Amino acid sequence: MKKLIFLFALFLCAFSSFSQSKSFEIKGKLISEDDKMPLESATVYLERVKDSSLVTYTISDKNGTFKIEDKTYDESLNLTVSYVGFQSYTREIQLDKAQIDLGTITLKTANLLDEVVIKSRAPITIKKDTLEFNVKSFKTKKDANVEDLLKQLPGVEVDEQGKITVNGKEVNKILVNGKPFFGDDPTITTRNLTKDIIEKIQVVDTKTKSEALTGEKGDQENKTINLTIKEENNKGVFGRIAAGTGAGTDERYEFAGMLNRFDNDQRISILAGGNNTNSPGFSFGEISKMFGRGGSSSYNSNGSFSINGRSFGGGQGITTSNNVGANYADVIRKKHDLSADYFYSGSSSENASSSQRETTLSDSRFFSNSNSNSLSETDSHSANIEYDIKIDSTFVINIEPSFRYSKTKTRSTRNDETLDEDRTLTNQSNVSSDVENLGKTFSNDITITKRFGDRGSFVRFGMENEIGSVNSDDFLNSTTDIFGDTPELIERKQFTDGYNKSITFESQVKYRYPILAKKLFLDFEYSYRKDKDENTQSTFDYDNSTNTYDQFNTALSTDFEYINEVQIPAIDLRYDDEKWYASIGADYVFRTLENKDLLRPEFNIKQDFEALQLSAYVNYKFSKKSSIYTGYRLRNRPPALRQLQAFEDVSNPLNTVIGNPNLQPTDNHRLYLGYNSYDFQKRSGVFFYMSLNAQDNDVVSKTTIDPETLKRTTTYTNVNGNYRASFSTSYSKNLKIDSLRTLKVRAGIWANKSKTVNFNNDVQYASETTAFTPNIGLEFSWNKVFDFKPRYSVSFTNNTFDINAFEDREFLSHNLSVNSTAYFLKHFEWINDLRYNYNPNVADGFQKSAWFWNASLAYSMLEDKAAITLKVYDLLNQNTNARRSATQDFIEDSQSTVLQQYFMLSFSWKFNSLGSKGESGNRGVMFHD
Repeated sequence: MKKLIFLFALFLCAFSSFSQSKSFEIKGKLISEDDKMPLESATVYLERVKDSSLVTYTISDKNGTFKIEDKTYDESLNLTVSYVGFQSYTREIQLDKAQIDLGTITLKTANLLDEVVIKSRAPITIKKDTLEFNVKSFKTKKDANVEDLLKQLPGVEVDEQGKITVNGKEVNKILVNGKPFFGDDPTITTRNLTKDIIEKIQVVDTKTKSEALTGEKGDQENKTINLTIKEENNKGVFGRIAAGTGAGTDERYEFAGMLNRFDNDQRISILAGGNNTNSPGFSFGEISKMFGRGGSSSYNSNGSFSINGRSFGGGQGITTSNNVGANYADVIRKKHDLSADYFYSGSSSENASSSQRETTLSDSRFFSNSNSNSLSETDSHSANIEYDIKIDSTFVINIEPSFRYSKTKTRSTRNDETLDEDRTLTNQSNVSSDVENLGKTFSNDITITKRFGDRGSFVRFGMENEIGSVNSDDFLNSTTDIFGDTPELIERKQFTDGYNKSITFESQVKYRYPILAKKLFLDFEYSYRKDKDENTQSTFDYDNSTNTYDQFNTALSTDFEYINEVQIPAIDLRYDDEKWYASIGADYVFRTLENKDLLRPEFNIKQDFEALQLSAYVNYKFSKKSSIYTGYRLRNRPPALRQLQAFEDVSNPLNTVIGNPNLQPTDNHRLYLGYNSYDFQKRSGVFFYMSLNAQDNDVVSKTTIDPETLKRTTTYTNVNGNYRASFSTSYSKNLKIDSLRTLKVRAGIWANKSKTVNFNNDVQYASETTAFTPNIGLEFSWNKVFDFKPRYSVSFTNNTFDINAFEDREFLSHNLSVNSTAYFLKHFEWINDLRYNYNPNVADGFQKSAWFWNASLAYSMLEDKAAITLKVYDLLNQNTNARRSATQDFIEDSQSTVLQQYFMLSFSWKFNSLGSKGESGNRGVMFHD
């Protein structure tokens, strides 16, 4: 607590310190020379006269007016106005008074090949569909990676897991010079490429390559970031290596390496990493700064609580991982673009967990205790290729094959016991298993696009196929004791030989007819899809006389084929101009579901379904900086195969599952509304999003529990009335205290309300959950001195039920984090990550609150090309992941293995021969540009 008070005190002193800089306000209006119309979204920026360094900037509004307010020590500054298609305007401004009115400024039309326009130094350029940032204009640490840079850009937010949003919309793709970089994980790019090789960052709506050719809007709810490499940095070699070792509860280590070779259009990159600290192994931020997600915390709307609950590789516990990846991109004979990547990931996870659950029935309750141990080892390989053939400027073929291979071995033991309301032992089970899975998947997507004329007409043909298989060997030993008046002992010693094969084929053809050139279109589309799954699980009981698994167990075996065949004709009407984009469409689904059970022919089913699907979308741009959008979708979803199969699945002796072949498909209605705006003049942004999802014929489980043995029988049924409504909003404001200090304020609210109709011992009931989570955060930066980032959130959750058997529940949880970085003695950087979590709802015996503190001290050396870092993970040694979970009918307290305190000393070094001189320049881990 004393450390936290000290950090807050230091922040207040820095914020309130006296500054001798003078304030100024410059305003004016921009018009075009030709038609005297106001110029919206022109960039106006001020630079220092002596070194051309950026002081501040703004963007003109829809009336062409602008206003710049700031503070400076300079007597004069250079003002520049930049706008695409116009000559730049520059003049020196004498700051001899607090308010300066420049009146009307006229911009002249420029030659499109004008070098001044192409090489604009404007910090921000707003084009029709692109938001472009000039990297030089944004200050970061010298050793900053792309993620550090993105955090400095207006309207861009990056959370602790690396998720990026721009003006409230999530970034789901990152490109380097227009090409993918190591698949679909943006963090591999943002946490490994350094800022100093990047020239511009471009933000656009996410589009496929075909949509980019045809001019379609693409995915307007997600964004793509394209990193443009500096022209002089497109030839050479650069990279970095790092390694660390430490001591603690166990020996800990980390290592990572990256090598990149750029030769104009050709790009080769190699990554390698490994650790036993629960990290993916590719983030140099985890090696040289902090610990990646080492101090992460999470809260669920149902009241569950975890501190540093590790989830790498899909499981908790301690994970050791090793990874290797390679990426290749090139242009072949000008018309052929090739991009390929390969990724290997190997991991080993150990975990021990325990839980205590109280389940409420309509007329009683019971208790369950569970303990488990597991060891899982996984080796996976993936390879992806994107091959584009540009026949001409109107005709493109895209081919994208991919391959996946994985091998997993899991050994586990689990002990469970169930007690009735009087805490009398009712049943218990002990299970041990040894499972090995081998999975292979190959897929290929081919898209052929041809554009006609200049009115917006095109035709597109697409074909996708995927073939996947999983072979499994499962050795199982289990003992189940059921007590009471009719006791039962179930012992199993079995081997299951499993084989699953899935084949998917899908094709689409789409034609666009322009009613009004480039504005009003009619789209005709037809798609066909067929999924075929083969599932064979052959289970054999152990024969003590022969010491072999040779007794076929029909009840625990399956052999079936499942077919889902869909045909969808569709028609859409779309309108697109500078301010409005709107679409309305309808399609009709013809679906056939067929299940062939080769072991139980009496359960064969074949059903035909027809359904209407609808969609509508409207987007209105108030300006190039703000817009509002709304939409509606009706989609039809069939029941899952297991939910339809009528045979009794008795693989779990305590829970018999029976499918329902009479299930109907679910109609999902989604209505949403969003607004995003960023005011570059006021350096403030506001975003909100709300949605409502409601289901007709939603498929839910229906479980009946025997009151004496507590054995369960589960089936499925359709219900109406389920819905989920959510709302989120955020506000950010950047304040420039003076030329050295800045303050950023963030505040937001997340809320949702949901209703779930379910069953408990054949009694239908409904539960409603209301969750509300406000949060606030500050980011104070004192250039070359100190960074301070406190953040606080509180979560309120209320669960209510419409039957008296269930008690309404309320949950409250708090989360406080403070991140700070201090720069001192020229080459030192001291980073602290302090978190406090409190949840009063956790049961007695579990830790209700915890402090979590990571710290590191880095020293840069060898002309800032290398650094030595001392890190301490969980300095206070309070790491835990005790948590409470609550659903409609149970409350559970649980905990599992977590990473314990350790110390680590690491070394990192970077090399760079990019640029005409083949020099890396003066870059390090310490100072700002």
